[in-house]
Amino acid sequence: MTPRTPAPRSRRERPAKPALTYEGIVATAVRLMETEGLQRVTMRRLAQELDTGPASLYVYVANTAELHAAILEELLGAVDLSPATGDLSPATSGGDWRERLARLLDSYTHVLFAHPSLAHSALVARPSGPNYLALVEAVLSLLHEGRVPDGQAAWGVDVLLQVATANAAEHSIRDRTAGADAEHHALVAALREASPDTHPRIAALGGDLTSGTPGQRLAWIFHMVINGTVTTPRPTP
Repeated sequence: MTPRTPAPRSRRERPAKPALTYEGIVATAVRLMETEGLQRVTMRRLAQELDTGPASLYVYVANTAELHAAILEELLGAVDLSPATGDLSPATSGGDWRERLARLLDSYTHVLFAHPSLAHSALVARPSGPNYLALVEAVLSLLHEGRVPDGQAAWGVDVLLQVATANAAEHSIRDRTAGADAEHHALVAALREASPDTHPRIAALGGDLTSGTPGQRLAWIFHMVINGTVTTPRPTP
């Protein structure tokens, strides 16, 4: 007996696809980044994952840059804002406003450390959602608590976040660069072995140029920029 050819299924009989939403698009983009890396998160790849056409996504997200900014905005929800909100645990309570601001910036940096492919993109991504606004508000609140003049705080918040972002991006690139450890050891050796005749200041400082743990150096960077925000007036018009 000749097998019967199955009749084609009507589209009406197929399970309906879930309706597209902005939240669902961003959640899928985050999942793609975590499994395939940020470079693979394009409008075309995302449309393929959502079983739709790229044109359907443009209703919600204008382009890939805006999509990456939306991913960053989503992940900023993990930043610990408690140093600014007063909702402190016993482990994080105490310290003046500078210490608490440094802890907040450290939390932001470590969110980027946890997603190396996003750290470099964060240098140019421009999120504008509630998580980013909450982060900016928290930094400004701590600067206000420290009686930093409003004009200096308004410019300082941008610098503080740029420094944290750039630090995370630099480390993300180093971590992905082949031979990064060997290059670092070669630099340390060159600095320590510099001749006092040709490079007297390098020779005088020697190993101190590369001393300290990464955590110690990052905390010092934050305090240096915070103190600079406090003491450096804005230029007059």
